[in-house]
Amino acid sequence: MSLQAKLDAFKADFEAGKPPYSVPREVIEIMHRATAELIASGAAQRALKAGDVAPSFSLTDPEGNIVSSADLLKRGPLVLSFYRGVWCPYCNMELQALEAARPEFDRYGASLVAISPQTAPNSRKSVRQNKLSFPILSDAKGKVGEAFGLRFHLPDYLVELYKKLKNDLPTFNDDPSWTLPMPARYVIGQDGVILYSEVNPDYTHRPEPDDMIPVLQQATSVKA
Repeated sequence: MSLQAKLDAFKADFEAGKPPYSVPREVIEIMHRATAELIASGAAQRALKAGDVAPSFSLTDPEGNIVSSADLLKRGPLVLSFYRGVWCPYCNMELQALEAARPEFDRYGASLVAISPQTAPNSRKSVRQNKLSFPILSDAKGKVGEAFGLRFHLPDYLVELYKKLKNDLPTFNDDPSWTLPMPARYVIGQDGVILYSEVNPDYTHRPEPDDMIPVLQQATSVKA
C-alpha cells in the first residue's frame, strides 16, 4: 500500500470516529477550516522550490550531536523532510515510509534527515516510536523552517482547539509562538541547489518516498 493510501485510510477512520477515535464533528470542521485557509493563503507557493539555493543549517540530533547540511552534502545528495512532530499521526506514518525507503536512498549515496520544531525528548520519542535509523533534528524556534519559507502561525481558533485537546505546542517545542512548519520534502544537490520540492499546506497529504528516486538517479548518474 502506498503512503498516501495509508494516510487516506487513517483519515477516513479518524473522521468517521471509528474506534479508538472519537472526535466531535465540530473539531473536524475546525481542522478543515484551518487547512483550507492555509491553502488559500498561498504560503506553500512562497516556500523555496526546485532551482532555489537551500539554506545551510546546523541542528542537533536527540543526543545533542551537531548535524550540518554542509557535512551531509559532502557525501552526496540530501533528502530532507520537514514534519510537525511526534504528536502528528500523519507525520509518523511518513517517517516510517521514509525509513523503509532508506536502503534505496543509500544506493544513490543520499543522506536522509527529518526536521521538526519539537524538543530533543520528543525527537527521541519519534525515533523509538517509529524505529528510525536516520537523523531526527530539532529546529529550535523553527528558524530553519522559516528560512525555507515553511513556518506559519496557527490561527487563534486553532490554538484554542489545540489547547482543549491538550496538544500543547509551546511545551512540545519549547516555543511560545504557536507556529509549525508546513510538511515538506526536498532533495538538495551537492551544490546546495534544490532539485525537488513538495510543500503541502494540507498535512494529510505527503509525497511518496519513491518520488525521490528519479531525482537521485539524475543527481548521481546512477542507473537503476
